[in-house]
Amino acid sequence: MANIGCISLGCASNQVDCERMMHRVQEAGHTVRGEIPGSDVVVINTCGFIDSAKSEAIDHILRTAALKEAGLVGRILVTGCLSQRYQQEIFQEMPEVDGILGTGSYTQVVPAIEALLQGQTVSDFGSIDAPEEETGRILTTPEHYAFLKIAEGCDNRCAYCVIPYLRGRYRSRQMDDVLYEARVLAENGVKELIVVAQDTSRYGTDLPGRRRLLPELLRQLCRIDGFHWIRIHYVYPDEIDEELMDVMASEPKIVKYLDLPIQHCNSQILKRMNRRGDGEFLRDLLKRLRARIPGLVIRTSLITGLPGEGEEEFRELCDFLREQKLQRVGAFPFSPEEGTPAAEMEFVDNEIARQRAEIIETIQSDIMDEFNASMMGRTLEVLVDGYDEAQELYYGRSYADSPDIDGRVWIAGEEPLREGQFVMVKIVDTLDGDLFGNVQEVDR
Repeated sequence: MANIGCISLGCASNQVDCERMMHRVQEAGHTVRGEIPGSDVVVINTCGFIDSAKSEAIDHILRTAALKEAGLVGRILVTGCLSQRYQQEIFQEMPEVDGILGTGSYTQVVPAIEALLQGQTVSDFGSIDAPEEETGRILTTPEHYAFLKIAEGCDNRCAYCVIPYLRGRYRSRQMDDVLYEARVLAENGVKELIVVAQDTSRYGTDLPGRRRLLPELLRQLCRIDGFHWIRIHYVYPDEIDEELMDVMASEPKIVKYLDLPIQHCNSQILKRMNRRGDGEFLRDLLKRLRARIPGLVIRTSLITGLPGEGEEEFRELCDFLREQKLQRVGAFPFSPEEGTPAAEMEFVDNEIARQRAEIIETIQSDIMDEFNASMMGRTLEVLVDGYDEAQELYYGRSYADSPDIDGRVWIAGEEPLREGQFVMVKIVDTLDGDLFGNVQEVDR
């Protein structure tokens, strides 16, 4: 039996894939390690979505290769989107890599590892359209929150996005399987469940009956004892209907937070990018969401420099952001990905796109300051995530904060707290752009 080190990069769905591979490895009798030095095989589960993600993956591979050269690790297995995308180039450009698995071959991780241990080279690329195979997981998140992946793949075919070519067509998991996994997570102490997929809003549309099942799934998840918060990521704007709004508004376990990928607001750019709905539709949707779900916090991502974005279109995006005051925004310069329609279109150079992203971030900083000011004097329920030795303070998250991508709430108080504990915190100040408050009440 061998020691297997695992590194997971990229999105939450990728993290779940890695957790499933780790379970298979452990089930086969191998030891899964957090420490990379001393591993007989290192599995690097990569992202290959945009240039920055590819660079991060390559950096991790090269760092692991240096450990291999120093005799601190054995063999290297690269899995995930980067390997799916660059099936030939990885071996050619990085000869230190001993094996690669595509996104359709996660289930083959154990045979791949055992072949590597025998000195063989591995290259396995199964169908990216195959149904998801159910298996257990080894959580890599803190035990009080976990991601629940409800589907794989994407059928949206946005002109700038490579995901359908790497992850295949949209495949929903059976609801019974999703609910079983959710119950196991709750029984193991998970307090916050974060529902993820490349597109959660289309859940069920590929199953018999071909209807949106996300509202029904959320109702069922809310009935599971143990969960205190349920958070929804990556809901496409054009798939939000009255039923989903009703569920979000009426179910107390569902936090009033919505991850809503918009990308842009200009109608012509959205049309060119094969996005459904125009700028007027987005404005109307945001108005209806806020009217139906008071206090709703919206996270989105915006892309600057998309094909068709001139100065006028960019000004429209800036005005849209100032007008809508979306509380959580990530801005990214357009990355022309080979093989996508957008890469063949005319677009501004990367430096202009990067400068525009910085302008969006500056505007968003002012919006965040305004949002933080609106929180002063309020008492928020906060989930404790840990203790910071340097600050000598506990920290956690409110309903407005998803882990790793949003901010923190810093917590002052005399009483020791523990990870996974809910506390009521009165917000009195900010600390480095995050909220700061005093403990008012502790959920024991």
